[in-house]
Amino acid sequence: MKLKNITQITGQIELISGLHIGGGETSMRIGGADSTVVRHPRSSAPYIPGSSLKGKIRSLLEWRSGKVREKPLSWSDYEDNNKDTEVLKIIKLFGISAGDNDNTSEHLLGPTRISIADCMVNEDCANEIENDFYEIKSENVINRITGTAETPRFIERVQAGTKFDFNIIIRNFEEDKEDLLTTVLEGMRLLELDNLGASGSRGYGKIKFRNIMVNQKSYHEEFENIKPFSTT
Repeated sequence: MKLKNITQITGQIELISGLHIGGGETSMRIGGADSTVVRHPRSSAPYIPGSSLKGKIRSLLEWRSGKVREKPLSWSDYEDNNKDTEVLKIIKLFGISAGDNDNTSEHLLGPTRISIADCMVNEDCANEIENDFYEIKSENVINRITGTAETPRFIERVQAGTKFDFNIIIRNFEEDKEDLLTTVLEGMRLLELDNLGASGSRGYGKIKFRNIMVNQKSYHEEFENIKPFSTT
């Protein structure tokens, strides 16, 4: 296989609602949140792990394909579904696990095409909000009989309005005949319609992609015109 070129997608992710991607506490703090967000180990600022962004985009594309199952799609799913083009795009972009690999699929698929970096807080945004990133949201369960609140819990979220810089790389090989860029952009549009992180059913993690550039050229209008679902 021969690497033909590399496509770079950059821009910002703006939080439309509070975001919770759990980071885990190493110790309990009196009066602290029951569940905290992931933080950068040096700056203690929030960030969006590239793995979280990549995993959610892949999941949404798999659901859209109609071939989703317990494990990520593999080469056998491609062959078992009459060599479905949508399945092939997904496994080319995101790869397959070592356990699903064999000499035939490895030769035909080649390396994983997509790479997504961790998304750090946009510098201008951090200065604008004076590094005030966090909020504590209280939640509880309502007793259906008495109407009283029970089992209160306190969830840390990154505040709405916070912006993160993202950087997505797509490796394109001469053997690739599929439009992998459009598939990634469709996955991003699906994510805008869904949510990122935990508790999406409670309104967390609504996002919007801003200032999108493809290979350092503005791609905002083209992105806004992408329809992730067929209208026919």
